[in-house]
Amino acid sequence: MSRKVYQPAEMNGVFAATRNAGNLGELLSLYENGAQLLVDASGVSLSGKAAIATELQKLIELPGTLVSNNTFCVEHGDLALLRADFTLTDEKGVVLYSGFTAEIIRKQADGSWCYVIDHAGASRYGAG
Repeated sequence: MSRKVYQPAEMNGVFAATRNAGNLGELLSLYENGAQLLVDASGVSLSGKAAIATELQKLIELPGTLVSNNTFCVEHGDLALLRADFTLTDEKGVVLYSGFTAEIIRKQADGSWCYVIDHAGASRYGAG
């Protein structure tokens, strides 16, 4: 099954909900086939769904609940630039991991939107 996003501003919320459901296939469906995932500030990046799947599986395996809230969404034709703040919290509400993202998504032929470039940045562990 594939997950579809038809409003660009909904992408980060859908990503978090899909991650929390633990379905790797649905998470991957949010990416174009040739998408690029920037793994960290060192510049390490992965291209294509097969490579991205490994990182997404690691994200699914982290304990806690992911919440991702858009800071902005700027649409231009069939592209949109997104930025979001996210937190991964345990069952007591303690922040385990937090940071922000920057993404470029593209409108697909069926009207849905998919990641072209996905980057989680300035992430940190713990509340302090």
